[in-house]
Amino acid sequence: MNRKSINYLTLMVCVFLASCSVFNQSSSKKGADNGDASAKEDEKKGDFTAYDEVITEEAETDSGLFVVHKVDDSYYFELPDSLLEREILLVSRISGVTPNLSFGGAGMKARSQQVIRFQRKDKQILMRHVSYTNVADMEKPIYQSVKNNNFEPVIQSFKIQALSEDSSALVIQVDNFFTSDIPLISALDDDQRKNFKVKKLDGSRSFVQHIHSYPRNVEVRHVLTYEADSPPDDAESGTLSLEMNQSMIVLPEDPMRPRLADNRVGYFSIEQYDYGLDKQKAFQQELITRWKLVPKDEEAYARGELVEPKKQIVYYLDPATPLEWRPYLKQGIEDWQKAFEAAGFKNAIIAKDPPSQEEDPEFSPEDVRYSVIRYITTPIQNAQGPHVHDPRTGEILESDILWYHNVMNLLRNWYLIQTAASNPEARNVEFTTELMGELIRFVAAHEVGHTLGLPHNWGSSYAYPVDSLRSPSFTASHGSAPSIMDYARFNYIAQPEDGVTNFYPRIGEYDEWAIKWGYTYFPESDSPEETEEILDEWIKERADDPVYFYGRQSGAKIDPRSQNEDLGDDAVKASEYGLANLKRVMPKLMEWTFRENEHYDELAEIYEQVIVQWYRYMGHVTKNVGGVYENYKTYDQEGGVYEVVSEEDQQKAMNFLVQNAFATPEWMLDTEILSRIEHAGALDRIRKFQENVLNDLLHPQRLARQLEAEALYGEDTYTALAMMDDLREGVWSEIYQGRNIDPYRRNLQRAYLERMEYLLDTELSSMSDNYKEYYGWTEVDVSQSDIRAIAREELNMLKEDIGNALRRNSNRNTRLHLDDALYRIDQILKIEE
Repeated sequence: MNRKSINYLTLMVCVFLASCSVFNQSSSKKGADNGDASAKEDEKKGDFTAYDEVITEEAETDSGLFVVHKVDDSYYFELPDSLLEREILLVSRISGVTPNLSFGGAGMKARSQQVIRFQRKDKQILMRHVSYTNVADMEKPIYQSVKNNNFEPVIQSFKIQALSEDSSALVIQVDNFFTSDIPLISALDDDQRKNFKVKKLDGSRSFVQHIHSYPRNVEVRHVLTYEADSPPDDAESGTLSLEMNQSMIVLPEDPMRPRLADNRVGYFSIEQYDYGLDKQKAFQQELITRWKLVPKDEEAYARGELVEPKKQIVYYLDPATPLEWRPYLKQGIEDWQKAFEAAGFKNAIIAKDPPSQEEDPEFSPEDVRYSVIRYITTPIQNAQGPHVHDPRTGEILESDILWYHNVMNLLRNWYLIQTAASNPEARNVEFTTELMGELIRFVAAHEVGHTLGLPHNWGSSYAYPVDSLRSPSFTASHGSAPSIMDYARFNYIAQPEDGVTNFYPRIGEYDEWAIKWGYTYFPESDSPEETEEILDEWIKERADDPVYFYGRQSGAKIDPRSQNEDLGDDAVKASEYGLANLKRVMPKLMEWTFRENEHYDELAEIYEQVIVQWYRYMGHVTKNVGGVYENYKTYDQEGGVYEVVSEEDQQKAMNFLVQNAFATPEWMLDTEILSRIEHAGALDRIRKFQENVLNDLLHPQRLARQLEAEALYGEDTYTALAMMDDLREGVWSEIYQGRNIDPYRRNLQRAYLERMEYLLDTELSSMSDNYKEYYGWTEVDVSQSDIRAIAREELNMLKEDIGNALRRNSNRNTRLHLDDALYRIDQILKIEE
């Protein structure tokens, strides 16, 4: 995006409290007045305990970023003078987790990364917390104001125990810090403390496991034990113990040149208020997160030749990784090499097996020099691709992908349900090693994309026409979406007669474009303004091509193009094909899940996944009703940013929902399956899923968008009144057609009445401004909008129509239901007879 930049060679220095280190001051005076240097040192050391009395001969010592000592059960940091005032990144992870604590498992971050610095104050070392929210160029007068208005809090004070033998380092004891309930390194947030009824941290049962020092980082492993009345597991113990890992990573002395974010290209970013810019307001800018790639041969790079970077992005596999999956994980990593070629780099990213002890005795997944795919054995069905970055510039420093063993079960379920109708390879609950390996490769590539700085691009799959996904040649060369960062999953659109053989996504056109935009190297001689202008032109050149569209991940999904789990440019058409395939899969589940001498657990799981897939299709279509397209633009691009979904497309979506979401799904009610997996549950299962679709459709924010569209564009849109009339006539069609109402529809109709009651007496809860953009939050005061008037009219019309139907229908169940519906409507409307 066009933004005025400044010289980043001098920018992005974080504001901090100027050092007042007595040690540094005294050192600078060393030798003054012709005094004896050694005498001065002896005098200075006399203020502290002798080094060898603190760090005894029995000490276990580990050298790295700074020296760490273990003496008996105590741990000491020996901080060199050169490290004082240096910014250090603190990354807090849960390394040993109890069941039911939260989603994520071992290795997940306990909180967002923080920055600290160690600072000398007389006979103490202070640990201060550093913020990069507000910054300014140190050379500008405004820097002093920024510094004064962003005073750094003191997290902990450590008594200096001793000076090193040459007085170049200070020794502090750190046991108490890592066994105290300090928020900066705590395992629990406020909600967890409340839910688990945590009383306090028990220091007697909290301890340091070990501390290891590496060249750029120090890793602290410690156990925190809490007294809790309702712990997430083993409730009788009244105890919650967690193992924590604190990574202390020194930030680069030579910060990377940042790149400004642009919301037309998807990158994770960091936000800063830069008061040093020539702006007449507090200006917030965003910097993308990315690895620092510099070509080995800049002249060859400038000529357009592919050049290796000076420092490659290297991923190691966890030593615990099963041997059969290693080739596929490595291939998923190196699949990104082609994308980096678009940015002018060859072999920019490589994968390696873990070295043996003989090959590299120093290797450890905890060492920040190594990025590792951590292999985690928990029942969690997931994988995560977080990264650690420099908050000053966005430079990615290291990444440990969390790979959960049970992600294979998730892949099995998706691939079987979504493709088995057209794909013989998927018709089993046990896949071949080769097939599962390819699915692992797909997920690995997706997670690596996150570690390169790329967020989800939920709008990517919209670029491919639905019918193209039925073409064997198209899918063989393009996969199912232009970006592997979409949640496109597997090709559920292809029909059995199509002959499609490739069903999964791959790194595509958008991914290559995003890497080109974020990683192309520009010489330091180029000004930030020149670079920004080139990047902006690249975006505008591709603005009209949907293949390069970035659709952000959104909680509310106001843009129906930007959804997870969907495919193609027409949600109705794609979902019709998807439903046709589900109806083919259902009768085959008994055959495909059969295993000799096994119970029906697999059948129950796969059956449930079929229903969930049906629900996904209903959600994809629902988002078109009251939907708004979001196309980020700058002033020099034509057209608006927001565009209401056409009346025709909204009406088509509504018709689909009436026919497929709210009609009783008879094809799901396979008694051969149900009689083997449950004694009861089908009736309530259908009720729950239909109610969820109904409540989503009748969300106040969706209605508010429809009301505003009508206010702005008149009748040239699908109005809230039209939608409510179509819904009432669809959900209650039996009373207009003189038919009996089955139990599934009776449940749905009661859910409809309850949702009307919700619209009449409920206001939306508030949401933090920080989350409103992500959720696509639509502000609406329900009581002062037309929503309640519309809902009340719908109920009054329905009441009259039910009364007429009662006079025509003699079926006992139907009459009981309609009598009850009238009673409920009267209660909702508060009519006293």
